[in-house]
Amino acid sequence: MIRRSIPLFVLSLLLLLAGCSRPAFQGSDLTGAKFGGDFQLLDHTGKARLLSDYRGKVVALFFGYTHCPDVCPTTMAELSAAMKKLGPKADQVQVVFVTVDPERDTQPLLAQYVPAFDKRFVGLTGTPQQVSKVAAQYKVVYQRQPQADTYTVDHTAGTYLLDRKGRLRVLENYGAGPDAFAHDLALLIDE
Repeated sequence: MIRRSIPLFVLSLLLLLAGCSRPAFQGSDLTGAKFGGDFQLLDHTGKARLLSDYRGKVVALFFGYTHCPDVCPTTMAELSAAMKKLGPKADQVQVVFVTVDPERDTQPLLAQYVPAFDKRFVGLTGTPQQVSKVAAQYKVVYQRQPQADTYTVDHTAGTYLLDRKGRLRVLENYGAGPDAFAHDLALLIDE
């Protein structure tokens, strides 16, 4: 009798544990990461914003710059397409674009660039020191690369997804696509 009960007990335990497992994100699961956190910068309208102002929403946090020739517009377009895929659930998401080029990315330029992808998206900037501090907080690396009479900025190209409580949960790699964004955002919305 005991021998027959053991497999049934093990099966019941496995089914119970499966119900407690983490969601199957398409991006890299960062649940429990010990970096990130709150910060304050100016939004593209000139208003001081804390990241925690967006608590209660799922946040997609991307570091980039407006003069970026490829990674940034591609990522912003993918996030815009993901918002469309989410339909009404998209109102529970806040996309935040933090510039890594605050010298060129003025508030008026951010005000044109960021909402062009989606009027709900927010662009953030600050002094070079403030931006550097926030980037370090999120383990984002960036560096100017001279190009003739101008420059580009090499930078970490992933997008962080934070849950409604402001905790880091997912890193979406560059080029993940709108389906991956929509999938993982939806999982966080539904938590």
